[in-house]
Amino acid sequence: MQQNKQPDYHPVVFRDRAAGYAFLTRSTATSDTTIEWDDGETYPVVDVEISSESHPFYTGKARTVDTEGRVARFEKRYGSGGGSSADPA
Repeated sequence: MQQNKQPDYHPVVFRDRAAGYAFLTRSTATSDTTIEWDDGETYPVVDVEISSESHPFYTGKARTVDTEGRVARFEKRYGSGGGSSADPA
């Protein structure tokens, strides 16, 4: 078995600046920026664009697609024939 093939897996803080939310986890991600965490230790911090605190799906602010309305508009515009235009009679 080859030695030293695994990436460095260490504690990292991921910070969502938009939501003001940060969490400590383990990752292979690295950063030159550090932050002092609640436990008094200093960890590298990775800033992310979006997290579960700011994502519309997880916050309950997601838009739902009105598929029924789209189908009704399509049928109104093009008719609800349901078959092809060329009948093989």
